Amino acid sequence: MAKDAAPPVILWFRKDLRLDDNHALDAAHRSGRPIIPLYIREPEATGTGPLGAAQAWWLHHSLEALDRSLHKRQGRLVLASGEALQLLCAFIRESGAEAVFWNRRYDPSGTSIDIRIKRELEKQAIDARSFGGQLLHEPSRLMTGNRTPYRVYTPFWRALDGSGEPQPPLDAPAKLRLASQFPASERLESWKLLPTKPDWAGDFVDLWTPGEDAAHEKLRAFVEDALESYKENRDYPARPATSMLSPHLALGEISPARIWDATRGLSQRVPAADIVHFRKEIAWREFSYHLLFHFPRLASANWNDRFDGFEWRNNSGDFEAWRCGLTGYPIVDAGMRQLWHHGWMHNRVRMIVASFLIKDLMVDWRRGEAWFRDTLVDADPANNAASWQWVAGSGADASPFFRIFNPVLQGEKFDPDGDYVRTYVPELRGLEAKYIHRPFEAPKSMLDEAGITLGQTYPKPIVDHASARNRALAAYNATRDAA
Repeated sequence: MAKDAAPPVILWFRKDLRLDDNHALDAAHRSGRPIIPLYIREPEATGTGPLGAAQAWWLHHSLEALDRSLHKRQGRLVLASGEALQLLCAFIRESGAEAVFWNRRYDPSGTSIDIRIKRELEKQAIDARSFGGQLLHEPSRLMTGNRTPYRVYTPFWRALDGSGEPQPPLDAPAKLRLASQFPASERLESWKLLPTKPDWAGDFVDLWTPGEDAAHEKLRAFVEDALESYKENRDYPARPATSMLSPHLALGEISPARIWDATRGLSQRVPAADIVHFRKEIAWREFSYHLLFHFPRLASANWNDRFDGFEWRNNSGDFEAWRCGLTGYPIVDAGMRQLWHHGWMHNRVRMIVASFLIKDLMVDWRRGEAWFRDTLVDADPANNAASWQWVAGSGADASPFFRIFNPVLQGEKFDPDGDYVRTYVPELRGLEAKYIHRPFEAPKSMLDEAGITLGQTYPKPIVDHASARNRALAAYNATRDAA
């Protein structure tokens, strides 16, 4: 491959698939060197790629979108599979590059890989630089007054909020000096990220458009149409009240600084309570990464080891019923079916289904975390693990284990008209709102009129909630007494 007159810089994309507010890209652009944009599909064991099959679908389309953006600037994205250090060294030799820039990642395997790569490249006199921007804070720097990591969300939020407004996001360069010659690239299709037979992601396109442009459009629409009254409406899954930005954030198609910036200067139009509540959701993601950075085993070990002795039932039939949305509790089943159809679930419903799995069915939270990791387009190593541990009571600043959601009351409170259930559990559409969340209490005449036969067209509850609650509390008390 012919080399550029000036040595190029390799811009290594990871979970930052955007040109906007990309600090590594900005540094490469300002260096004046020709740029080689590169994405490496690292071995799955590193945990740095898509977390599951649903996110692999998203990654395919996101890489296509990034490549289109680079084509508009007379460049393209180079794709390669393998160990990152080996590939980077090979591309450096082939291109004559003297620099590699990337944005930092904060998952345990990713950070350990990056430390080793930076050390090895510097031994070769390569300018290896990493940049922030994937988070609003650096987990190694934002610490308590005792120089220890934060363990409770509220003090973390106060510290983050009190550290001042984040730096304004960087606009994407209008033009890029891209290398005149590129290394050979693998074909995206050869990675087989998309499902084929069966195409279980067929309905994803009804809800999602991966890519940076779609992320910015989602943000614009949310700020204009839904930020006002966000605090009041966000818990109701039938209302279009959430930002839907989580999958875009998960693969870095938009930065948290860009989202935060969009909420500035709105006090004349949007109540401060709505802005703060939305910002706190961004801060929960920050807190989750803070925990993961300082407790690398967050997805596999109880943060509070007092829960290590908890006796899970782990009944495979119960887990399968939960996974398929056939528990007999409509709000739970609606959530699990929404997950299957769209690779996403409303946040309030995530808490309900997680509580049901952990406490009503007494299935280990790690099994639920693994299922979400594989089926969510917004799968996130920090958010997913921290949130499951929060519901389980084993996490940092967790909801107490004895706070057990009643799935019927949760449905009646947050889906009072049953619109959410009717959308995802069509066999219950004919049931009136009074019984939509408790079909097992509906008169037979009403069930007949709605075409419902419990145990046939819709399952009977697989557990009695009151009994299951008592069973879970007994197991919890036994664990607590043994501690």
